[in-house]
Amino acid sequence: MTNSPESTGSGEQPPIEFTCASCGTLLRVPVGYAGRNVRCPQCQSVETVPASQGGTPVGSANAEDPLNLSSDAETSSSEAETQSSPFGGSPTAAGSAVDSATETSSGDVASQPSPERQVPVGANLKSLIGNAGKYETKETPTKVLFDRIVAELGKIYVGQDELVLGTLVALFSSGHVLIESVPGLGKTLFVRTLGKVLGCEFGRIQFTADLMPSDITGAPIFNIKEQEFLFRPGPVFTQLLLADEINRAPAKTHAALLEIMQEYRVTVDGTSHSLARPFLVIATQNPVESEGTYNLPEAQLDRFMFKVVADYPTQQEESRILELHSQQIDVAKRLDEEIETVTSGEEILEITAANAQVRVDPKLVDYINKLVRMTRQWPQFHLGASPRAGLALMQAARTLAAFCGRDYAVPDDVVQIALPVLRHRVILTAEAEVEQQSVDDLLTDMIRTVEVPRI
Repeated sequence: MTNSPESTGSGEQPPIEFTCASCGTLLRVPVGYAGRNVRCPQCQSVETVPASQGGTPVGSANAEDPLNLSSDAETSSSEAETQSSPFGGSPTAAGSAVDSATETSSGDVASQPSPERQVPVGANLKSLIGNAGKYETKETPTKVLFDRIVAELGKIYVGQDELVLGTLVALFSSGHVLIESVPGLGKTLFVRTLGKVLGCEFGRIQFTADLMPSDITGAPIFNIKEQEFLFRPGPVFTQLLLADEINRAPAKTHAALLEIMQEYRVTVDGTSHSLARPFLVIATQNPVESEGTYNLPEAQLDRFMFKVVADYPTQQEESRILELHSQQIDVAKRLDEEIETVTSGEEILEITAANAQVRVDPKLVDYINKLVRMTRQWPQFHLGASPRAGLALMQAARTLAAFCGRDYAVPDDVVQIALPVLRHRVILTAEAEVEQQSVDDLLTDMIRTVEVPRI
């Protein structure tokens, strides 16, 4: 097409209206965008603008938009509400398509999967879990337990859906979580509350520059009475471990966690000590401060199943937080009085083992393989994901399907958890870093180039 976005005339030609094939939102763009790729402001899927009018007629109601998120062209972008999407990266604005639709940089239309086979990257995970009409679901023990855990957590901990859901998926997938967030978002409260709900032990390690490996694992202590060395376990001997500000410790301290996170044991003086199961490491790091910090080794980053980015709560969530804590009641007292233990470590292990029975179609396995291998070919990535990323995608998809009440995984499950699985496993090229390109945006564009299989 030779048309340019600027060649729209002076209001003489009406805009092109069509519906998004992924979410059904009514899109309205200038005629100059005909034949080009634009991004839906609601679901962020890439759509090709038709040459003529199509989709929902002008002035008609959008049957697939019950919340009326697709507004008219006169709607100001400042009035559009931002939709925070668990596992979805940055929020997207739902508003006028004539203002919000932007030309994509993904290349030619032929490099994109067909719109009808495209799954939106970063769609709201809660709506996916609650969408009983799209897939056949059952009230399985896993789904019932998941709903009870989320309900109990919501009594004290408000918001942070990506953090809550990512942690639960990792827990029931035998994985670990790296959280990137500013201080004060309630990560410690979340882990304490989660420990009470799950009936698991909670431990915390504050990482500092002078922290030694023995401070994590424990060390032999000479017993004067027995006249021998006895092993004193370190704080890692727990079930839910909060590694606070993990990037403030040097590499030798991080090395102590490699065996712990992968093999669930500690080796000291040639003797191996097994850790209690389930065992989950929840590590945090501050994305703002860089003074006195160390980059995590790639070997350790690869052992985290998810990297979750926690952001500030919404206005409604923050108001709810203030309301819940306005009486200044001690947190420990509230945990004892208000939070009910709904499961145990033994039941968690049983459900984790049962989740392995969730079916993964060979086409879906091939789709996961293509996504992982594509990270090694994408021009903006200097280093792609390892095979461990594919294993994490497949296992997490199984767990997510079980949370939804299904005994089979679907492409939606893979796409929903693709960003937190891959974002910490790729390294940008020098050019991409200089241009300050976003890893999440690049991964989203990459994911949309891989055709979604029909299962």
